[in-house]
Amino acid sequence: MQNTQYIIDNIPIRHNLVSYFISIGIFFGLLLSAVILFRASKKNIAFRIYGWSLLIQSIIAADTFLCYTGLMKYTPHLNDSTEPLVLLLAPSIYIFIYALLERKSITLKKHWIHLLPSVLYLISQIKYYFQPTSIKINAYLGAYFPNMERAIVLENTDYSYQIIKDEFRWLILFSLIVYIVLSIRLVLKNFYNGNTKNASNIKVNKYDFSRNTILALLAFFILIFLVYLNFDDDGGDHYIFIFHTITVCITGFVLLSESRFFENSWLADKYETSKINSDSFSIQKIEQYIRNEEYYLSKSASLKDLAKALGSNPNYISQIINVSTNLNFNDFINQYRIEESKKRLLDDSYDHLTIEAIGNSVGFKSKATFYNAFKKHVQLSPKAFITLQKSNT
Repeated sequence: MQNTQYIIDNIPIRHNLVSYFISIGIFFGLLLSAVILFRASKKNIAFRIYGWSLLIQSIIAADTFLCYTGLMKYTPHLNDSTEPLVLLLAPSIYIFIYALLERKSITLKKHWIHLLPSVLYLISQIKYYFQPTSIKINAYLGAYFPNMERAIVLENTDYSYQIIKDEFRWLILFSLIVYIVLSIRLVLKNFYNGNTKNASNIKVNKYDFSRNTILALLAFFILIFLVYLNFDDDGGDHYIFIFHTITVCITGFVLLSESRFFENSWLADKYETSKINSDSFSIQKIEQYIRNEEYYLSKSASLKDLAKALGSNPNYISQIINVSTNLNFNDFINQYRIEESKKRLLDDSYDHLTIEAIGNSVGFKSKATFYNAFKKHVQLSPKAFITLQKSNT
């Protein structure tokens, strides 16, 4: 034990630009993950997964920071403790992209396979986690201070866990390759299915975000591969987490740029938005989406749902509609429904439907709602409108 403590005491501490830069990434990564996990709705599974992924990245970065600076000598029991988490990095990014694009639920029952490599590796390393401090210090010194004296260990020490541990770096690379391919396939599938056609009006849409996430994952893979080629052990991991700091800062910038905090609508009163048409959204873009998607035909159409589809904020969309048309959201949507109902009321192909059924077919939930909206927009009842139109032909 005295030999081990002597060696620990002689491990140098180093702080430089690299360690400061990594610490910035850790701080912002933890902050960003906390904001996402606390603020994201429980229904927004995609970004909650992204928040967990950022948290995992930041914990691993903290481990690398301890190793690089030499501070690991104060917590030797933590050495290599985050390795199972590393095998969760690529799967967590893929599951995030999957949840974002496919809009399907993520459950342990359906997606347990993505956790399996990490769990199996954790099980394979249980013997290592219970090894004495001397073993863990030697493992640390081998990666970061190969020329230093090693601690004395017992001759009958069981190193069977090392068989898998020696291949850990290649397990990471293999995991990255698999999930990069799966992620690219997922984005291409959505692209060729035409799911991106209405995303062009959104400043940073989910397809762009997914594509950029995959590019970052690909760059991460290339960087890890280069580091592994040039370093025999973990001595080059700080280069990887310099990249982590850069990606966290870029992600933070993107999320802040999409925040309502910088929009006039956040500060303005309800109608204090005279310059709203010069912003990224305009009434023309909203109308184009509603017409092209026939959004008004949906009985579940709502301001919140429309804003979500457009990738914006309900208050912001509401103000654009109010200022541009002097209509509230319901009247704005109903005018499209009424125009469509007028066509169907006079169309012979809809003769088999009652007036109430036609109202129902254009998105109205009840006969009373349809009749009230029709009289408000046309100044006639549906039946009077049909009679008038037929008398004029």
